[in-house]
Amino acid sequence: MHQIIGWIGASLYITAYFLLSTKRLHADKLTFQLMNILGGICLVVNSLHQEDYPSLFTNLVWASIGLFAIYYNRHNR
Repeated sequence: MHQIIGWIGASLYITAYFLLSTKRLHADKLTFQLMNILGGICLVVNSLHQEDYPSLFTNLVWASIGLFAIYYNRHNR
């Protein structure tokens, strides 16, 4: 099950980046940030199971940046 969760997380990251790169999504939009947050959480779950702590740290920071971006964008409009 952890591998499926990991693949979902990777798919969310890749899809979010593709949509951003093709200008179908903007970095200040909630959808983009939620895709990154959920992707990060999924990859944290996978990293925990694999005991891959560098990846866990990176994805935890990635998801935290998404949370911060949502807060920042909501309060600086």
